[in-house]
Amino acid sequence: MVKLSVNINKIATLRNARGGNTPNVELFAEDCERFGADGITVHPRPDERHIRREDVIALRNLVRTELNIEGYPSEEFLNLVLMVKPTQVTLVPDAPDALTSSAGWNVTENLDFLTEVVDRLNEAGIRTSIFVDTDPENIRQAARTGTDRVELYTEPYAAQFRDDPAAAVAPFTAAAEVARKCGLGLNAGHDLNLENLRYFKEHVPYLLEVSIGHALISDSLYKGIEQTIREYRDCLK
Repeated sequence: MVKLSVNINKIATLRNARGGNTPNVELFAEDCERFGADGITVHPRPDERHIRREDVIALRNLVRTELNIEGYPSEEFLNLVLMVKPTQVTLVPDAPDALTSSAGWNVTENLDFLTEVVDRLNEAGIRTSIFVDTDPENIRQAARTGTDRVELYTEPYAAQFRDDPAAAVAPFTAAAEVARKCGLGLNAGHDLNLENLRYFKEHVPYLLEVSIGHALISDSLYKGIEQTIREYRDCLK
């Protein structure tokens, strides 16, 4: 079964809007695991507008499944993840003020930089994943860095899904085959939801993990987090 990692950034956003510790990010992460999540994802940003450094440190000792930390590999970010030593670090090319991840790496242009970062993380025993689009050459270049996995940026799939599911998923099916031939594990994320997730899973081979935050947390406002996680897991069976 494809693993479901729940991104809990939105819980931290809600907490920070009011101050205090409600909702409790740590308790929510524990509940997600208790209700069936296979992992917890956080994306600390320099302005700490949602997940804070202290949250990441606290989650290190709480998460019993897999902790995935996303972020741009600045020296500050690398120092944090090397201290926390999560299961996985997902490298994204976001600018500090980015609202959300909106593109994958141009790996060719950043090959030396990414290779150096991956080497540091590998030496610490941390699994690495590079956020990429579906361009085959970009995936082949990612393999040259020594990364363990790539994460496919799925917003283009989600945007086209309602109009033409087959056309929407075709580049991702092809990208999965390229990743497999390159010896890379495959993750995916961005705008996956209860409407489009099952179809994606059924048509993209070798998929190991999806990371879902915004849609899942939004659905939980209506369904409750336990039922929501159950429905997302059902899509991945």
